[in-house]
Amino acid sequence: MDTNTTPLRLALIVGSNREGRFAPVLRDWFLSRAEQFGEFDVDVVDVAEADLPTALSPRPSGTVQAELAKVSGRLAAADAFVVLTPEYNHSYPAGLKNLIDWHGPEWHAKPVGFVSYGGLSGGLRSVEHLRQVFAELHAVTLRDTVSFHGPWGQFDADGRHLDPESADTAAKAMLGKLGWWAHALRDAKAVRPFAA
Repeated sequence: MDTNTTPLRLALIVGSNREGRFAPVLRDWFLSRAEQFGEFDVDVVDVAEADLPTALSPRPSGTVQAELAKVSGRLAAADAFVVLTPEYNHSYPAGLKNLIDWHGPEWHAKPVGFVSYGGLSGGLRSVEHLRQVFAELHAVTLRDTVSFHGPWGQFDADGRHLDPESADTAAKAMLGKLGWWAHALRDAKAVRPFAA
């Protein structure tokens, strides 16, 4: 397989399952930026659609296996990830941690970018916590992020960003780095399989 011509598969992880969440607005905004960038086939994995229990088990029940089947293969197939996360109480949501913890090899030797949102910090504290988690899972997190400080007033009723230049520039920079890492790691694993 020629990995240089095979499109990169990007899983966009929507990390909020809160009622009335703002995440769908930012999901749609990011998807349009990824489409314009053009290097990725994007699959949206939404924690609100994954009904995974918080009690982890080495031998999950049939019900849990069915829920895992909805997402595990999609995560495994991804060459790269972007995690869209809000900030709750200076960190990321429990549903996102749960999705991460139910998986292991799916994250190994893959790049992870972040789109965050929140109040004054723009969700960056949640990103810093997630960096530690993904390091433990042998993933490579990107320095470049996209963050929205108080995004609720930055978009119109149709989800269009009212002043998009800065966010669009940040998204383009992150996607460029994500593509570089995704190609580099995919090519490296084709030559030498990764072992955690």
